[in-house]
Amino acid sequence: MSPDQLPAPTAPRLRRPTWRDPRLVVGVVIVALSVALGSWAVSSAGRTVPVYAAAGTLTPGEQLGTDRLRTVDVRLGASIDRYLRADEPLPEDVVVQRVVDDGELVARGALGPAEAVEVRSVAVPVGSGVSDRIRKGAVVDLWFVPEAATGSKAAPGEPEALVSGVVVEQVDVADAGLVVATGGTLHVLVPTDELPSVLAALAAPGSVAVVPVAGS
Repeated sequence: MSPDQLPAPTAPRLRRPTWRDPRLVVGVVIVALSVALGSWAVSSAGRTVPVYAAAGTLTPGEQLGTDRLRTVDVRLGASIDRYLRADEPLPEDVVVQRVVDDGELVARGALGPAEAVEVRSVAVPVGSGVSDRIRKGAVVDLWFVPEAATGSKAAPGEPEALVSGVVVEQVDVADAGLVVATGGTLHVLVPTDELPSVLAALAAPGSVAVVPVAGS
């Protein structure tokens, strides 16, 4: 047979895809998953969760109650489990382990059992002229200032540092603006191993001075 007599080749006809075509089904599934994932990401980014924040400064040893907390709605994403959620019951048998400032979100890591708090509240009398920086939650140093012996012309002894970096738990003084006008009492949280020296200084002739730590 001569080449002129061979049948002419015919171009293959493309078939229109149908729902039975597995490639079409796979493509539709991929598109649907992409849309669903995008919608979930957008909704998750805009979702807020109610958590507890301190309604006033919280100090070590303080028990939690709804009267000491307020609810705020925040977006925390995966870190939400680090904080106390306001839509869940408050944990029982725990107290604050560190200072939580007013308005700060209450982290679960700031709480623990009462026996883990290694400080004790000590009342320290104060005179006039106390700085307004000395308030609940402030960090202060305690110094002992001895007084001269009665009838002695010798100068009183040098002030002595008692303990550094203790937290003010409570302030019982009359506030008159920039300074405290009259005397009162400060309650400070003293580490248990520092209690003997602080209590001895409070009983000795002289006074205990409360000095705020700069930057605290």
